[in-house]
Parts: sequence; structure tokens; C-alpha cells
Amino acid sequence: MKKEDLRIVYMGTPDFAVESLRCLVEGGYNVVAVITMPDKPVGRHGSVLQPSPVKQYAVEHGLKVLQPEKLKDEAFVAELRELKADLQIVVAFRMLPEVVWNMPPMGTFNLHASLLPQYRGAAPINWAVVNGDKETGITTFFLKHEIDTGEVIQQVRIPILEEDNVGDVHDKLMMLGGKLVVETVDNILAGTVKSIPQEEMVTDEPLRPAPKIFKDTCRINWNQPVATLYNFVRGFSPYPAAWTELHQGNTVLTLKLYEVAKQPTTCNVPVGTVVTDGKNELKIAATDGFLVVKNLQLAGKKRMNVKDFLCGFKAAEGCFCE
Repeated sequence: MKKEDLRIVYMGTPDFAVESLRCLVEGGYNVVAVITMPDKPVGRHGSVLQPSPVKQYAVEHGLKVLQPEKLKDEAFVAELRELKADLQIVVAFRMLPEVVWNMPPMGTFNLHASLLPQYRGAAPINWAVVNGDKETGITTFFLKHEIDTGEVIQQVRIPILEEDNVGDVHDKLMMLGGKLVVETVDNILAGTVKSIPQEEMVTDEPLRPAPKIFKDTCRINWNQPVATLYNFVRGFSPYPAAWTELHQGNTVLTLKLYEVAKQPTTCNVPVGTVVTDGKNELKIAATDGFLVVKNLQLAGKKRMNVKDFLCGFKAAEGCFCE
């Protein structure tokens, strides 16, 4: 079968999924439909509906778009069946019921932003950076019942640099992901795929999960080493952002931290203590040094560098974060 004759249904929602769809469309592959999340209400009263990035791309390129509320809905399943897809591709979408992923004769494969079996779950890029990993990657695998556990088709590895935040790693993996999706389709068409059960790939390292991130997940616990805090901040930067409460007398301010530096040293002040010269430097005590704040955001304000922040902030004695 030629790629022009291969009927592909593509499923995805966020920016991460747009690049793979773009590579398929520009590569001349036959994408017969795109499945994405329903438009999201935005604005003060939720009166404006915001289409997903994948839908925006699909509409701009004249692709058929389906947006089911429920993936087991009989009408949706019937419409999906009528598309007669040979292959389904999933990138950053939802957990699929078996009636959906088991439908096409060539199967359904997923692009996941980790080196499976590590970091199964919703936020693999964040947790790899938070945990201080030096390497990550992307994986294509065939779907089966349990989430992120299907047989691995291909993987690509990349280093995580010391200065990378999660946004940097996300963008690198997104670009590589588009190429890997196309390569995986070509190998399926050529009949050269030899998928590997993940059970055969398990190493001596314990498997680390990648659970969904909530607001409380991103709250900083200052009673930790500087290196751990540094990884924590960059693992949630630029989104959703690590945060802390700044206490100044009876005033409590919420700060999001986006860029920090490590200053290992002997600390003679309690953990969480804010030290600043009031002009150019603001740092917060950890267990083995200070975390130097470079870029931050005060609740209700714009993101700014620390020098601009200190122009309007005068730290009183006993100021601390927790």
C-alpha cells in the first residue's frame, strides 16, 4: 500500500500534537479525519469557545474534524467506523476505549514523550526534568488496555541540558516527535516493525510515574537541597510554574518562580529565609545553600526579572517563604 492510499485517523489536542499532524499532511499522507477535544469555554463567563491547537490546524488545512464528548458514544463510534481507517495515530489525547483503538486493521499507535516504560502518565516531560534526569526521549507504541503499556515500536533519545526547563525539552521532543511519527508510519507500511513488549525493556532502575499535575503539586517545599529545588522550578517552567508563599509581617504574597540559579553554601539562616540587597539580588535559603531568583511573577502582575520586582518590593526583616 502506498502512503497516499493509507487511510489515517489522527487524534490529538495540544500544541505538542500539531507538529506530528503537520508532518503527516505536508508529507502527503492521507489523513481522512482528525479527532480532538471539544472547544473549551474561555473568558470571564465562558461565553467564548476556544478550539484546540490541533483543530485550528486541521480546519486551516481542510481536514474533517470530529469532537466527541464521549469516546464510547455509539454515534461517534459508528462515524469513526465509516471512515474505514487503516491506521490510527494518537498524540497527547485521551485514554481510548478498546472499541476505538482496536478498530483499524493496522492498529493504533501512540507517541509518548518519554523513554517508556519510564514515566507512564500525563506529564512525562515535567517529571523527567523535576527528577533531574540527564536524558529523555520519545516513544511510539501500539495501544492496548493498560495506559502507556503497549509494545514499543521505536524510540529516540535526547539529553536534558542543565539549563533546560520543561518548555525547552517539550519543544525539542515535539519536533523530533513529528519525524518519528512519519518514520513509524513508513515502517508499518513497509512491514518492518518488530515491536517489543515493555516487560522485556525493564531495567534495574525502578519505574517512575508521571502523574497529572495540580496546583499543589507545584508548591515549593524549601526544606530540600538547592539542586533539588533548582530542578523543581525548571520542571514546571514556564507552565504551570512552581510557586511559594512569601510572608512579610501580616502580608502573604504568592510568587511564581520561572528562572533560578543555584548557590551552594553553608546557610546560617533558617530554611525559607529571604535574603536580598533590595536592588539586584533576591535569594531564598534551602538546606545547603540558596536558590537565587532570576525571574518571577507576583499574583495579579506580569512576569518580570528580579531587578524590576525589587523596585516595588521592600523586604522587611524576617521575610520568609513557605
